[in-house]
Amino acid sequence: MYNGHWVVDGHADILYRMEGEGLGFYDPDSKLQQSYLHMAASGIDVQVFVTFVEPSLSPSEQLYKVLASLDRFYREVEKPGAVVPVFSVSDLKAVLQSGHRGAILSLEGADAFAGRIEVLHTLFRLGVRLIGLTWNGANSVADGVGEARGAGLTHFGREVVLTMRTLGMVVDVSHLAERGVWDVLEIYGGPVVASHSNAAAVHAHRRNLSDDQIRGIAATGGLVGATFVPSFVGDRAVLTSEDLLRHIDHLLTIAGPDGVALGSDFDGIDTTLTDLRNGSDYPQLLEKLERRYGSDVLAKMAGGNWLRVFSQILPEQ
Repeated sequence: MYNGHWVVDGHADILYRMEGEGLGFYDPDSKLQQSYLHMAASGIDVQVFVTFVEPSLSPSEQLYKVLASLDRFYREVEKPGAVVPVFSVSDLKAVLQSGHRGAILSLEGADAFAGRIEVLHTLFRLGVRLIGLTWNGANSVADGVGEARGAGLTHFGREVVLTMRTLGMVVDVSHLAERGVWDVLEIYGGPVVASHSNAAAVHAHRRNLSDDQIRGIAATGGLVGATFVPSFVGDRAVLTSEDLLRHIDHLLTIAGPDGVALGSDFDGIDTTLTDLRNGSDYPQLLEKLERRYGSDVLAKMAGGNWLRVFSQILPEQ
């Protein structure tokens, strides 16, 4: 917690770096930007652990990698009294009451589905509760922001989104091409999130959201997770949390305090904002947010909005 407020980070690629670089989550000397020690220092109560697989692999190879990543979480991260997986609303309540740290498992890019809905059902049974439908390219579900044609959801993609709502899984539209974002907002029937995106009006990066998209997400009761990715924050060589605050200012203006949260993308980035290098720097950001916006708004941005969305979407038990 931070000053009595719950803290949730909506996106970090910890599992990806653990695999790629052989890093240990509990290693006190780990080079992870969000190791257990950094997470403890950050005051984070719930962390979204993202499974990301290089899109150059075939769908079947990606599926094997996804399964290996989930296995790594259960073998190397889950630990009684330290990090506990959250599958349901009752799990979430138990974690917050216990003082332990909760983990929401996420998938970034549904390439491994290959048009087969049974993959979605299986990943749900394995604990995945949040899915970003694409990375930057196209797959059987939709086009990402890097696909020139910019198509929306496929027929299968619509089935995936509707099934996610029925199962109790959160839909993440970060990386999704604009038409796909509107498709999700139209059919999902619940709060939609962009777990790690900033405002295009502040910095015109393809991964940032237009004001209309931000309004649309907020209208569902969802949220935009302001992200620390330097290239999404600005185009200068040196950027700080003050530059990130310009995005948060704008997101609050467009979405209101119920529509803004945080999604660091730690361990998915090679460079960082100069004063947000890892999870240990989180408290300084939260202090700035509290001074700038007040305690009530901080409570929502720091974690309250994420917890509300999880409580509305996840299964009860």
